[in-house]
Amino acid sequence: MIDVKLIKTPEEYEKVLKRIEELFDAEPDTPEGDELELLVTLLELYEKEKYPISSPDPISAIRFRMEQQGLKNKDLIPYIGSKSKVSEVLSGKRALSLNMIRKLNEGLGIPAEVLIQEMGKALPDSSIMKHGINFPFTEMFRRGWFKDFFNGTLNEAKEFKEELLIQFIGPFKINDFALCYNRKSDNTNAENIDDILMAWRIRVMNIAASEKLPVWNKENLTEEFFSELAKLSYLQEGPKLAKEFLNKAGIHFVIENHLEKSHLDGSSMLMPDESPLIALTLRHDRLDSFWFTLFHELAHVKQHLSENNTAYFDDMYNEMSKKIEKEADSYAKEMLIPSQLWKSSGLRITSTASDIKKFASKYRISPSIPAGRLRFENKNYSVFTNLIGNSAVREMFK
Repeated sequence: MIDVKLIKTPEEYEKVLKRIEELFDAEPDTPEGDELELLVTLLELYEKEKYPISSPDPISAIRFRMEQQGLKNKDLIPYIGSKSKVSEVLSGKRALSLNMIRKLNEGLGIPAEVLIQEMGKALPDSSIMKHGINFPFTEMFRRGWFKDFFNGTLNEAKEFKEELLIQFIGPFKINDFALCYNRKSDNTNAENIDDILMAWRIRVMNIAASEKLPVWNKENLTEEFFSELAKLSYLQEGPKLAKEFLNKAGIHFVIENHLEKSHLDGSSMLMPDESPLIALTLRHDRLDSFWFTLFHELAHVKQHLSENNTAYFDDMYNEMSKKIEKEADSYAKEMLIPSQLWKSSGLRITSTASDIKKFASKYRISPSIPAGRLRFENKNYSVFTNLIGNSAVREMFK
């Protein structure tokens, strides 16, 4: 009998082999039989570590299964796509996509780890495509949302849609996005609007995740903070300065055009580290829209955002029926122009542009803010068009 221990050297391996030969005819459930069983187990462990059997490459595995089942190239079309794609895959000119791998795994029973070419590697959770299938993929591609990890054509991108969406989502969890919507844009009948908003939200969070900001402290959102921010509107490049101002307070600020059908003006949300993110679309490229939407989203950050309410999506021209939207509206108006000041200003829809400019200059705010407020409160959008800063914001954030 030899010492029974893990095999670590070729010499020990040879000794175990020799001893196994001596015990080959041992009866089960005897001391010799037990020793034989243990030595065989140790031998298998050593061989598995030192002489692993590599998996076949994907193409060999596919051809082997075709031979087993008597399949021809045309029989792979349901799993791979067109006749030309089948030919390109089998000749090694086209890589297998996750979609192809799923179909080959489910339809022909070829192990996923063989097709993926990583031992123990399983197919990723397909639940992402329940939402991703509704993402405006072509628009996302044309905007360059995948350019950091993909440089192929649109057709190539569509072939590997699931892979690109997995990388696009990155460290975030798709279920967190699926459960976060507190409000939709009520003035649109667009199908799959939640998934469209989800794609946009992932985009702005990915941008924000690349920023290194100071530690966020909600206590910093004082009336003085809002007053200083409002005064930045008086400056020519106020919107750009607002971004710097917010960033230094630990608040992420991102500009990203709305996706088609979303009718989105802005959103406020929490990042995984609970720092706030405000993202605006500049759908209405005007100064009055910029400042009101920004303050509205900041009101959400101050009053409403929490772990249980992680995102608010806003369309300025929806009927604000929900309590939280009315609260955010009221707070934004108050912080931009305090109510007492507004009442005593004497400004009316019949006021002159000179009156509005004089008021704005006195209190160091953009004339677009009182002009926009008069237009909104009177539902008259044909007046003061020279004061609201048309096409004045987007150019700053190119």
